[in-house]
Amino acid sequence: MISASLRGRSLRLLLAILIGLQVLCNYARAQNIPTAIGPGSYVAVGGEFSAFQADYGKRVLTGATIFADVNPTWRIGFEAEARYLRYNTYENVTETNFLAGPRVMIRPGPLRPYVKFLVGAGKINFPFHYAQGTYLAYAPGAGLDYLLNDRFTIRVVDLEYQFWPDFSPYGGLHPYGVSAGISFRLNPVEHLPKNAYRSRWH
Repeated sequence: MISASLRGRSLRLLLAILIGLQVLCNYARAQNIPTAIGPGSYVAVGGEFSAFQADYGKRVLTGATIFADVNPTWRIGFEAEARYLRYNTYENVTETNFLAGPRVMIRPGPLRPYVKFLVGAGKINFPFHYAQGTYLAYAPGAGLDYLLNDRFTIRVVDLEYQFWPDFSPYGGLHPYGVSAGISFRLNPVEHLPKNAYRSRWH
């Protein structure tokens, strides 16, 4: 299990990374050419509905996810998420995830496919609140965003396959699932002139 002190250090490290990436975003924005800055850097926060096969008990749990995307450039970014699977439970079994890691956009434009690799903690409440445990978790994933307008982006789909290698006595837990939702961009899209499209987005 992950100790309370380790969880505290992890949260402090996550906060430091987020602050650092925000500084990088501001720096990247300052280096842009004013007349052709393109999609550039951005910060967005959002929420999702999630449905996950919990693996423990072989039941699909549903719930809510909140997330933040910090992108110093349009391609390379950082995602942090907190997922609370509290519905469609059996015998009060629930799962919670706190994950963060790099996210890479495959291409710019209104439709934006991406891949990601997140690491953090997975927490499970065992049947009838008998016990709970917190374990190391890592999660490769992929998804598709749709840029609705200058502020809002639809998360069409987000797929995630998690590994909890230290979960015992079963030799590891492998929850997997899908999410969809919407995010709000804190800084608006800065549009590119038509004649600068290829040089700045490719």
